[in-house]
Amino acid sequence: MGVMLMAAGLLSTVKSRWVNQWLKNAHNWLLPDCCILCGRAGQRGRDLCAACACELPYLVAACRRCAIPLPQAGICGSCQQRPHSFDGAWAAFDYRPPVDHLIQSLKFNGKLYSARLLAELMAERVVAAELDMPQLVLPVPLHASRLRQRGFNQALELARPLACEFGLPLSAGLCRRLRPTVAQTGLDARARRRNLKGVFEIVSDPGVSHVAIVDDVMTTGSTAEMLAKALKYAGVVRVDIWVCARAALRGRAAKPG
Repeated sequence: MGVMLMAAGLLSTVKSRWVNQWLKNAHNWLLPDCCILCGRAGQRGRDLCAACACELPYLVAACRRCAIPLPQAGICGSCQQRPHSFDGAWAAFDYRPPVDHLIQSLKFNGKLYSARLLAELMAERVVAAELDMPQLVLPVPLHASRLRQRGFNQALELARPLACEFGLPLSAGLCRRLRPTVAQTGLDARARRRNLKGVFEIVSDPGVSHVAIVDDVMTTGSTAEMLAKALKYAGVVRVDIWVCARAALRGRAAKPG
């Protein structure tokens, strides 16, 4: 029975990747790629030209625990002094132009094509970083009222193509927000933690030991912390954070430990 389940899972993964590639080929034939940053012709089957790709603020060296940029990879002093509920964090980019513009255009203007491009770039960086694959991908949930207002969840729009690329299960319904929260923008670290305290609920047994939380931007890590804490309470052993971009609160200096 176990062999049959493994074979069925492998077949499902192969089919998912084949369908994903077929859709990409159809899209490229019907809609030739055009760089969404400068308008020139895109390259390698995506809406980004070579020149703009070279200017993206890839995050090269960062803290392995919280992903804050560092002069060289390691664990920052803050994480050494105060461990998190999540086990590690990774970001594809520093939250600087033009990535900040792409994320804002997705989040506040509904430019969903930005999510497709950002997810493709994230997938490439995940491979380059040789990250351990989780057993489940979990997008940070929005409260129902915010979802109705926005019409989509930007974290889900990033997580879905990532999960598809690596053949990973995705669960958008595993966790829910119990109440709406005020926007985190403009709040300091302490206010962000208060804003999110007790806001997440795991609604069913995760059934896995390793989960990757996917979000668009990580600033103080308060959202990741509260969601990771809920997952650990539900029995998950390892929680990693995958974000498109890492930002830092103004005035916080990143120092290696």
